Amino acid sequence: MKSKRKRLGDLLVENGLITHDQLQEALADKEEGQKLGNVLIKKGYITEQQLIEVLEFQLGIPHVSLFQYPIDINLVNLVPKEFARRKSLVPLKKSGDRLFVAMADPMDYISIDDLRLRTGFQIETVIATKEDIQRTINRYYESDDSYNIDEIGKLNPIIQEEVEQITDEDAPIVKLVNQLLLNAVQQRASDIHIDPQEDKVLVRYRVDGVLKTERTLSKNTQNVLTARIKIMSKLDITESRVPQDGRIKRTIDFHPVDLRISTLPTVYGEKIVMRILDLGSALTDINKLSLNKLNHQRFIELIERPNGIILITGPTGSGKSTTLYAALNHLNHEGTNIITVEDPVEYQLEGINQVQVNANVGMTFARGLRAILRQDPNIIMVGEIRDQETAEIAIRSSLTGHLVLSTIHTNDAISTVTRLVDMGIEPFLVASSLAGILSQRLVRRVCRDCAETVIPTKSELQLFERRGMKIDKVVRGRGCGRCNMTGYKGRLAVHELLVIDEKIRRMIMDQETVSKIREQAIRNQMIFLLDDGLLKVKQGLTTTEEILKIALSE
Repeated sequence: MKSKRKRLGDLLVENGLITHDQLQEALADKEEGQKLGNVLIKKGYITEQQLIEVLEFQLGIPHVSLFQYPIDINLVNLVPKEFARRKSLVPLKKSGDRLFVAMADPMDYISIDDLRLRTGFQIETVIATKEDIQRTINRYYESDDSYNIDEIGKLNPIIQEEVEQITDEDAPIVKLVNQLLLNAVQQRASDIHIDPQEDKVLVRYRVDGVLKTERTLSKNTQNVLTARIKIMSKLDITESRVPQDGRIKRTIDFHPVDLRISTLPTVYGEKIVMRILDLGSALTDINKLSLNKLNHQRFIELIERPNGIILITGPTGSGKSTTLYAALNHLNHEGTNIITVEDPVEYQLEGINQVQVNANVGMTFARGLRAILRQDPNIIMVGEIRDQETAEIAIRSSLTGHLVLSTIHTNDAISTVTRLVDMGIEPFLVASSLAGILSQRLVRRVCRDCAETVIPTKSELQLFERRGMKIDKVVRGRGCGRCNMTGYKGRLAVHELLVIDEKIRRMIMDQETVSKIREQAIRNQMIFLLDDGLLKVKQGLTTTEEILKIALSE
């Protein structure tokens, strides 16, 4: 009994889940009324699953995984959906006069009493993660919203009188779209794809970089679903022959969310992709970019320079904007004038002047950049270098005492140099202005709740040996309810950072080949994408398979 009275923090330290220093830091940062467990989860020191396993021991209340749990569907009517969602609880089963309920906070006695009065049952509690509970509520209460798909299909969104039926908050189509958005946010999806097929419509979510089909809708919902999304994003519902772009801002599940909408005419109708930017979880701390120690130190030194141009490169969706914003946030203080020109402005940062590109009125990157130079800036951020004109102005700005940060699409850090020269920039301008290039990719992170240590395969051992590393164990996810049986949950970045020193500067001016510049970078101890990835495999953060998807074995 004595062990149950131990404090949560002491139990977590005893079990080796956190260090004593992490506990003290969390206690210092804890606000009044805030639970210690929530602070530790927010800081990333423990997962919600690890917390409830310790709470189970501390409180003597069992925990359950709701993934594939045989829930009694008839009990859904006993507990209203809004109450269940607000209090993070879900009824599981009944036995005699007892109702078993999964709760994220089994110490919430007010909700337990409320539930007892509502249902007339004695309440028995078990612990489950908040994420697990919300996903279960979405799954079992969805039929409660009773979308009448046939009624949705009969609507003609082009007829003005029926437009009201796709804007009324109680309309079935409105509820359907709201549910799709809510599910996407709760599953941490980065994109929603509405894919029209010949005889159906697929709704797919991109979670941790991988697309999965969420649900299949009948073909007759297509037109009204498209019209609803177009009305929300202020697009022309009568035009379906040309691509359109729009934007929606709303609060979903208490998160401020920015949705970027893109429509594309296909042979089976308009395909819609909705990019989700969760404004509440924007990562603006440079220490959380998963840069290794050497790259972190070099990157900080680069961005703290008074002038020069620093480029961040990688494919679409590789976290370039996140890195840029984290760098700006690090540099943002009262004595500095920071101005950005972006297309579009993704996250709004306090104390930074952000300019939106608008090609319709002639406000291009190049024009915006010229105007910025008359605004006495210290630091300039250009969303993307797309053409020679923008590249030239950015480079000349960096030569006149400004620090310029921007992104560019190239395969790796070193090939960015030749890309700038190919764009028509003189090699001497590239050499004298360029300070450094950070190339990055995103890989899936091993799920911490089902991670297990295994012996590396023969090919893994050979790969590590070729790169001058030794390894005797790797970490893989078994697959659990928290990660949808994938073995991965969340993503982290893998980087390579090329710092332009005097020798590389001279090589650029002499138009040396990429391979020669690469040899010099190796002498400078540059860590390449593959090496940084393998170091993260060694740390147990990701798997070799994920690294080989983004970095070719050399």
